[in-house]
Amino acid sequence: MRCLVTAGPTWEPVDKVRRLTNFSTGRLATELALFLQSHGHEVELLRGEASVFPAPSELRSIRAFSTTESLADLLRQHASMPSPVDAIFHASAVSDFKPGKVFVRDEAGRLQESTAGKHTTREGTLMMELEPTQKILPLLRSWFPRARIVGWKYEIDGGREEALSKARRQLIECRSDACVVNGPAYGPGFGILRPSGALADVQEAQGLFSSLRGLLEAHRSGQGLVE
Repeated sequence: MRCLVTAGPTWEPVDKVRRLTNFSTGRLATELALFLQSHGHEVELLRGEASVFPAPSELRSIRAFSTTESLADLLRQHASMPSPVDAIFHASAVSDFKPGKVFVRDEAGRLQESTAGKHTTREGTLMMELEPTQKILPLLRSWFPRARIVGWKYEIDGGREEALSKARRQLIECRSDACVVNGPAYGPGFGILRPSGALADVQEAQGLFSSLRGLLEAHRSGQGLVE
């Protein structure tokens, strides 16, 4: 089956020399892509260029993205291709915000917009707007109406039930087929939540990969993803 796996962080420019990004390494999704390819699937890895985990030379198809918009552009390109995408594993850590206007106070204390190509300490304390970025996962169903779509929900604050509640909301709002839940709020391991409410808990990455492969191949055999 033809699969897309997104991995690693996006970044958003603050000025011409600085960027806003996150701590994602791209490791988990890169290893998932390699696992799926090793089991006979046609995989393309869409990899954040800021990923620190090296891309394996064994992967046959890798394309790089930078900003949230560049990742969206790559996915839209695939949506317009004649060969259909069977599954999308959207595991990249997409920036929630991008820098907007930057302001500095003048001598009278008034805020003035700074349009410098490189902000310096000579400007003093800066204030920067953070604008929400376009979320990609909710768009995937309209771009790939027949594909199996798996999203991720990494949560830090709260507890396990709060993390699962957010995953349930993601499944509804994004019309996805499964959500992988992990992070400190969820606790050790990974949860694979389905639209029916069924939850599979796996402790190791290889167990996660095997479970996701099982969902993919169940779809190929006509069993579908929803239980």
